[in-house]
Parts: sequence; structure tokens; C-alpha cells
Amino acid sequence: MVHPALLVAPIAAPLLAALLAIAFPRGAVAAALSAVGVALVASLVLVVEVARTGTGAALAIGGWPPPLGIALEADGLSAMFLLAASTIGLGVLVVAQGPFGWTGRETRKGYSFWPLALCLLAALNAIFLSRDFFNFYVGLELLSLSAVALVALDGKREAIEAALRYLMFALVGSLLYLLGAALLYAQYGTLDIGLIAASAETNGPTLVAAGLMTAGLAAKTALFPLHAWLPSAHTGAPAVASAMLSALVPKASFFILVRVWFDALPGQAGPGLTLVLGTMGAVAIVYGSILALLQERLKLIIAYSTVAQLGYLFLVFPLAGGDSTAQPWFAGAWTGGMVHAVSHGLAKAAMFLCAGAMMAAAGGDKLSDVRGIVAKMPLATFAFALAAVTLMGLPPSGGFLAKYLMLTAAFASGAWVWGAVVLAGGLLAALYLYRPLASLFAPADPDRTFTSVPLRTELVPLALALVAVLLGVASQFPYDILQVGRSVAAEAGLE
Repeated sequence: MVHPALLVAPIAAPLLAALLAIAFPRGAVAAALSAVGVALVASLVLVVEVARTGTGAALAIGGWPPPLGIALEADGLSAMFLLAASTIGLGVLVVAQGPFGWTGRETRKGYSFWPLALCLLAALNAIFLSRDFFNFYVGLELLSLSAVALVALDGKREAIEAALRYLMFALVGSLLYLLGAALLYAQYGTLDIGLIAASAETNGPTLVAAGLMTAGLAAKTALFPLHAWLPSAHTGAPAVASAMLSALVPKASFFILVRVWFDALPGQAGPGLTLVLGTMGAVAIVYGSILALLQERLKLIIAYSTVAQLGYLFLVFPLAGGDSTAQPWFAGAWTGGMVHAVSHGLAKAAMFLCAGAMMAAAGGDKLSDVRGIVAKMPLATFAFALAAVTLMGLPPSGGFLAKYLMLTAAFASGAWVWGAVVLAGGLLAALYLYRPLASLFAPADPDRTFTSVPLRTELVPLALALVAVLLGVASQFPYDILQVGRSVAAEAGLE
């Protein structure tokens, strides 16, 4: 039986460390790294236990089960997302010691970063372990407020404007989600996923509620055409904040969206919904890739790549669409989407951390600024290249495993259009990532000098990129984990 501390620690430890960072700013770095280290160990043990037992874990807070109380639960999906968030979070915080560590005097940015980053990680972990739509809302609000503040951390006009734009999208998304949750509560008298799934009916109020929640979550996930906040947010945010904003923040709202349709309301997802979400995802892949091709700044290339890569997640809905009988490709499509979410998070965090290190060394992030930087930063350049392999979906990376499962589902089901989108997205990713790679590996100008950066700013993204590749090399383990506690709809289809 899984110890309850494994479910509580990933949430409680970062929250406690956030309070300590506010009260004792000199010890903020130690508190943050210790807390996220605890969360990482708890997540790793939880993944091992879920794999060993083949069952999930649950904890009724205060001993009161739903609907009177709330519960924390971890199935294979929760455990994988939790482990990914803790791994990325620890890596980001290790790198953040440089720009935001204690320097002998208190600074506004140094004082603010640590509690904000810790609250963001605590909110993520709370979402991944919750099974209640109101708790999802609480986690989303803490997550959004922390992320908006991190975008504005530099205090520059550009950063503040980007943060305000992000805030407007986040508020609208939250209001739509909350309204939908209120309608669900009025209809069923509970917001617990399991209890709603047991009594859900196909009727007007339920469909309206689910539609409102989906629209709000799509805005928070930066799904085209609701993505306008994301590129500007990355432009204004520090590189370490961008790593979390791209790798983790959109995955929380997508995770909730999966819970809405695959766990709580699978019978209400008709062909119209799956077609709309799939089409928006397909357009995001093409649109984001084309805009990434047109950028001259490294961070903007990576940012628009995020718009494109997030589109793959929404192909899960049409590919896992069902009929009267379960088909073998439904589960593969669902698993491919979840593997893509994890591998993309690792690779994108590595890319943004590389970009931050290169910006610090070159004094800018234009492709001309970082030209030839491989001679000065070979590890960071290699990490960037490894992350690119994952995003392009090349073997043996986790991105290859994800796209292979999606392609198998698409062609096995005869949905060749979605398969063509996946293939086109991979080719476009190769095109827009070739430009920064060519610049990084080009011969440097003999008169060009680069500033030295701490070794950890190269080693951490290299480690994250290697883990993203390892997901494909050791593909059986993540595949098996994701099947533990998998919803019936992930195998039998949504319709």
C-alpha cells in the first residue's frame, strides 16, 4: 500500500518552502532545492510503487471521502506527470541559482522568484493529484497567478505588457471553467470526477458545462487561436521562467481537459467535439511551425515551436474517438498523446534553459548573436540538438515514440488526414529547428567573444534532454506506467 506521505509531500513541501523563502530570503535557495528534491523523491517512489503494484493510490483528506471530503489520487498518468514536473522543476531551480540566488543583499527579483516558482510547482502537483473539478480550479488559479508574476519579474515595459495580456487570457479561461464547473455542480450535486462519471447524462446542461470548461482550458493551454499570450510571455519572461511556462504550465490545463472528457464525461464527447479539437490542434501545428520559421530570435523560435507542439496533444481526441466497440489503436493514440506531453516538457525546458545560457554568453538571442557558440558552449549546443531530436520525433527519442503511436492509430483507423498532419509537423519542425542549429554549429567570427557561464547552465539542460531521449530508449516502462488506472474511454473510445 502506498504511504499517504507520497501523495501529500509533492504539494506540501513546495508550499512550506515558499513560506520559508518569504520569511528567510537568505535561505530561499536551500529551501527551494530541498523541497523540490523531496517532491522528486516522492514522485519517483510513487511511480515505482504504481509500476510494481499495477494499481493507483488514493488518500481521503481528513478521512472524509467524497462527496463530503476531497481526495488525492494517483494513477499512472498522474504519477508520470508528477515525476516530469518535479524533474523539470528541480532542473530549473538549479539553474536559477545564478540569476536569482542570494548575492549578499536582497533584490526584488531574487526575493520574488523563489516563492513564485515554488507556488507554481505546488499548484501543478495539486492538479496532477486531484480528482475534483473545484480543486482543479484552485490549482489553476494559483498556477496562473504565479506564472503571470514570473512573466513580469523583470519589471520592464515589454514584460509587464506581456504579463497583462497573459492575465487577461488566464482570467477569461478561469471564468469559463468556473462557470462550467458551477453548472456541473448544479446538475449532479458534486464535482468529484468519479461520482460525476457514475451518474453523467447526455443533456443540455452537461454539454454546455463541458463546453465552457473546454473553452477555458483551451485558452490556458494556448491552443490556436487562443495562443496569442504565449509568444509575448516568453519574450518578456526570464529564461528559467520560460522553461516552466512552456514545459509545464500548459500541460496542467491539458491534463484537466483529459480528465473532463476521458474520465468524467466520456459518453458526452461526440464526433463534433473530437473534430473541432483535432482541427484546432492540426492548425496549431502548421501555423506555429510556419511562424517559427519566420523568427530571427532564438526564444521566439522556441516559443512558436511550443504553439505547434501543443497542437499534437489535441490530436488525441479524434484519434481516440470511438464507436460501438473498442479498437486497439484507441489506447495507443491516448498513450502517444501523454508520452508527447511528457517528452515535450523535458525537451522544451532543456531548450529554453540552453537559450538562457546562450543569451547570457552572447549578450542577445538573435541567431546572429549566437552564431558559432558551439566552440564556447559545446554541452549546451549538444543539449539543444538532443532536444531538437525529440521535438522532430526522430528515433530513439520520446518524441519518436509518441508520434509513432499517433501515426499507428491514424493509419490503422483510416484517419490518414491526422497521420498526414503528424508527418507534416515533423518535417516542419526539422525545417524551423535547422536554422538555429545551423547558426549554433557555424564557424564563429574570429573577432567574436562570448562571456563564460556557470557549468551547471549547460549540464542541467543536457540532463533534461537526455531524459527526453531516454523515454524512447526505455519506452516500455513509461508505456506500462501510463496503462495503470487508465480510463475505460482511453481504450474503448470517447463516443
